[in-house]
Amino acid sequence: MNEPLFMHIVDRLSNEVQYFQQREDSLGRLGLSALQKITAAICVLAYGTAADTVDEYLRLGETTTQLCVENFVEGIIILFGDEYLRRPTPADLQRLLDIGEHRGFPGMLGSIDCMHWEWKNCPTAWKGQYSRDSGTLNDINVLDRSPVFDDIIKGQAPKVTYYVNGREYHLAYYLTDVEDERDGYTQFDVSEFQQGEDNGSSYVDLTLSTDMPTNIANMMGVRTRIRDRQMHQQLKDDLVEHIWRKFGRDEDNN
Repeated sequence: MNEPLFMHIVDRLSNEVQYFQQREDSLGRLGLSALQKITAAICVLAYGTAADTVDEYLRLGETTTQLCVENFVEGIIILFGDEYLRRPTPADLQRLLDIGEHRGFPGMLGSIDCMHWEWKNCPTAWKGQYSRDSGTLNDINVLDRSPVFDDIIKGQAPKVTYYVNGREYHLAYYLTDVEDERDGYTQFDVSEFQQGEDNGSSYVDLTLSTDMPTNIANMMGVRTRIRDRQMHQQLKDDLVEHIWRKFGRDEDNN
């Protein structure tokens, strides 16, 4: 997380959520600061650490850290939920496509990775599902069970068209299992990707209604398209050619 974003979250929470406001005790001593509480919450959420791992350098006990996480999550939902914790509008989708194409991936909406949590007291009957063996709930199976593609399957997602290596595609995609991106964020001027500007070949049909009746046959057809291995391989091959043409010559010249 970049510093301006982090400090913006600290500022909003410390001013608008009572739990994160620094208070004095009966002796006039200042309690924990908003910076301490929010840092503890983000560490636990970002790295999956136990609540008592931040006690030494942040001076927070396990119970206090748990309260920080709970209040942090509630505060983020209250303060930022309407703007950020929602489904993207067609205009948002167009902006994401433009940014993806700028990075060299036409049709890309974002990246997805699965975080593995150890379930110490997992019931014996379920243990086989949560181990790293074939047929268990690995990254691919978990993604298959997730609701991330539900709108597409139900015919409620905006229609997308983009071109890769001269070939036309209509299903946007996510890059999966991308390695640690915490230090790799690039700051973009969003004005470069405003709706209405021609930034590339990816576009959303804003005139197409997403409130269309669906039936089982249509849903199964779309699901089959999503799982089409041949189309998946063709897209990967086209992306390799596209990225090589876009960036490969720069590497040769260095």
